[in-house]
Amino acid sequence: MDTRVIDSRLAGEGMQVRRRRECVECGDRFTTYESAELVMPRIIKSDGTREPFNDDKLLTGVLRALEKRPVDTESIDAAISHIQHRLQSCGEREIESRTLGGWVMEELRNLDQVAYVRFASVYRSFQDVSEFRDEIERLEKEPTPEERRQQIPLLSGDEDAEKGGSD
Repeated sequence: MDTRVIDSRLAGEGMQVRRRRECVECGDRFTTYESAELVMPRIIKSDGTREPFNDDKLLTGVLRALEKRPVDTESIDAAISHIQHRLQSCGEREIESRTLGGWVMEELRNLDQVAYVRFASVYRSFQDVSEFRDEIERLEKEPTPEERRQQIPLLSGDEDAEKGGSD
């Protein structure tokens, strides 16, 4: 019941505090991760219904789009964290699912073009092959995710502009 903190540092892209603790009685050491419980905006679905933001639903959608694609776990976690940060910092109590879906598409476009097209086909309800072709032609005119990562932002703090998005 009584512990002392040995070490504290930021973890999870600064969204968590990692604390190394020691039991005062037995001397056993263990790690805790602490994060603030922030209120996320409610999501307004296309049919007008509202539901609480669901981390698992976001992760499931992103992972489904990235299934069998060569994207490392750290990049996926960073993309999810970036989307969550945008939700927290938008300052709104409610946000349309269309806006959230757009943010997911931006992150996927920066991770993997195939995953982006997979997600876009469901999100935008592609009806035929020509819509796939149009989206792929649009992608071919843009730098690849690898080329994008190698580019240096023109201004410091210009990472969002580099990704093509804005808050």
